[in-house]
Amino acid sequence: MEHTATTQHRAPWNKGKLVGQKVSFKLKEVWAIRVRLQMEQRVRELALFDLGIDSKLRACDLVKLKVRDICHGDQVAARAIVMQQKTGRPVQFEITPATRDAVQAWIKHTGLKSDDFLFPSRIHASPHLGTRQYARILEHWVEELGLDPASYGTHSMRRTKVTLIYRRTHNLRAVQLLLGHTKLESTVRYLGIEVDDALEIAEQTEV
Repeated sequence: MEHTATTQHRAPWNKGKLVGQKVSFKLKEVWAIRVRLQMEQRVRELALFDLGIDSKLRACDLVKLKVRDICHGDQVAARAIVMQQKTGRPVQFEITPATRDAVQAWIKHTGLKSDDFLFPSRIHASPHLGTRQYARILEHWVEELGLDPASYGTHSMRRTKVTLIYRRTHNLRAVQLLLGHTKLESTVRYLGIEVDDALEIAEQTEV
C-alpha cells in the first residue's frame, strides 16, 4: 500500500519574484521617501532608511547593528566600522548629520541602551529586525512611490550611494573601499558600470 506524503514543503520566500540585480534609487526617489517618512513621523523607518543609505551595508549586517556600533557614549558617531558577515572583513562608513539626527531620535524615542540592537524585532522569536522584515518595509516604501517592487530590494539601498558617488567621480577604488569588496572586479560587476559606461559613450557618438 502506497502512503501519500503528508509533509508539506514551505515555498521559498522568493518564489515567483524577480531575484536578479536590483536597481539603485535615484536621488529624487531617496528624497521622496525621506520626506514622506519625516512628515509622517515614522521615526524607526526614517532611521533605518537613512542609515541603510549611508552605511551601504548588506541587509544581514545592517539589521544586526547594535547601538554601541555607531555611538560614542550617548552620541551617534560621524564614522563607524563593522565586521562584515559575508567576508569577515571590516568596513568603515560615514554617518551624515541628517542620519545622525534620525538615528539619535530613534534611540531616544525607544530608550535603547548601548548593548541593544539598533533595530529590535517586533517579533518575539527574533532579537533584531530580520532581513525579510527589512525587505518588506522597503517594499512598502517602493509601493508608496508608485514604483515596481520587483525592481527593488535591500541591495538597492546598498547600491544607491555608491552609484551616485561613481557617477560623480568615476573613482572605482573609492567605491570598492566603501562597499568592502576585496576585488575591483567585484565592484565593476556589482555596479554594472561597464555596460552603462559603454552605452553612455555610444549615446555621445554620432555616426
